[in-house]
Amino acid sequence: MSTVPTTTKPKATPLSATPIDVNATLRGSVFGHDEIRRMLSSIAGPASGEFRRSVEAMQSEVGSNPSLKVRVGIGQFYLGKPQQAVELLADSKDGLGRFYAGQAYSTMEQHDKAAEQFEEAAKLGYRPIESRLRKAGELRMQGKLEEAEKQVRSTGAEGARLAEYSYQMGCILFDRGDSYGAIEYFERAVDMDPHDSRALFSLAVQASRHGNDDEAIRLYERCLSKPPYYVGALLNLGLLYEDKENYGAAQYCFERVLRHDPNNERAHLYLKDIEATSSMYYDEDTLKQQQKLEQLLNRPVTDFELSVRSRNCLQSMDIRTLGDLTRISEQELLSGKNFGETSLNEVRELMRQHNLVVGQNLHQKARDATAPSRDMSPEEQALLGMSIADMAFSVRSRKCMARLGITTVGELVQHTPDELLSAKNFGVTSLNEIRAKLTEHGMKLRND
Repeated sequence: MSTVPTTTKPKATPLSATPIDVNATLRGSVFGHDEIRRMLSSIAGPASGEFRRSVEAMQSEVGSNPSLKVRVGIGQFYLGKPQQAVELLADSKDGLGRFYAGQAYSTMEQHDKAAEQFEEAAKLGYRPIESRLRKAGELRMQGKLEEAEKQVRSTGAEGARLAEYSYQMGCILFDRGDSYGAIEYFERAVDMDPHDSRALFSLAVQASRHGNDDEAIRLYERCLSKPPYYVGALLNLGLLYEDKENYGAAQYCFERVLRHDPNNERAHLYLKDIEATSSMYYDEDTLKQQQKLEQLLNRPVTDFELSVRSRNCLQSMDIRTLGDLTRISEQELLSGKNFGETSLNEVRELMRQHNLVVGQNLHQKARDATAPSRDMSPEEQALLGMSIADMAFSVRSRKCMARLGITTVGELVQHTPDELLSAKNFGVTSLNEIRAKLTEHGMKLRND
């Protein structure tokens, strides 16, 4: 794991504790990095309307007052309109304008143009070290990892004192597969700048990948506490809210995406899933009974009073839970070493006490056994044994499959589309994603 460089933590410029006059700031005689930070702290929330109106008013004045061009372009960037920002900023003679043109191009995933803009910003004297670090990020996004790292490290001790340095190093380590090293750098970036949206976003993604959804939600909410509002953060947060059955909050996130990007297909699909979920009828008593049964089947056999011989026999056959006893026949039990009629009667009585029967779920085992294994190449068998986690499914799809106990591709292809759709929060979007991934590998769901 890479070592995080030890540096003296800089004192962050304090954000304004009270709202400022947004219009006056936009039109002030001085407008630079510090003014923008203070303004951003003020325009989050109700004041966002004032900010939008001020930018729109200034836009109409740009023709007669070109000095407003850079300020309006930056305003358009924070209003989620990168194309309009580029049109105003890309040819600016002002380093500040070029810096934000780079961010706008980056948002549009035009990373080569973004890199050029950050390089121009550095040449024009706007925060040269940070501009070079931003350029490194655009090189990384183009797949030029070695060049990007060289650019980051070339900023030396001066660069290492910036949150941007830690963020870029975190991204580089993550791209190299060192997620824990990446997390260290992202955390350091947030320590240096608690409002670093990109570092907060990256930490949220890692928290979600490691199953810590509550922490991911907290980090996404912090990431979205002020502009710019990342579409990816809104989509991911919406999905996490949906998994928590907070459908109103999820709907708000997806609608907010569509407000800025009316053609966003993912947001449209996720909204349809929410509408479908909200229109479904749930028999609460049946649901509670099902959950109770699942808890019972997951109880270890060691929780119950059994003879030492019976316990040892079950352990030798790798039977750990009551659920395991429902998926094995009495004949299979009797074939176990030292497992006789006395032990079988003891197990029968245990199951009867909980309204269960040995072998009642044998059909599940039979279905699993139908997975094709003979006449398959080693590559095909390896593919069926691949973990679902290695298939790059979305968070929602992975969680839905986890609820169904699906851990490998082989287990997945034994399910029908209807079986998948019956799972909680499993909608058409997730089904289409799974079908597409399987098709890439020449496979499909059962009965598909």
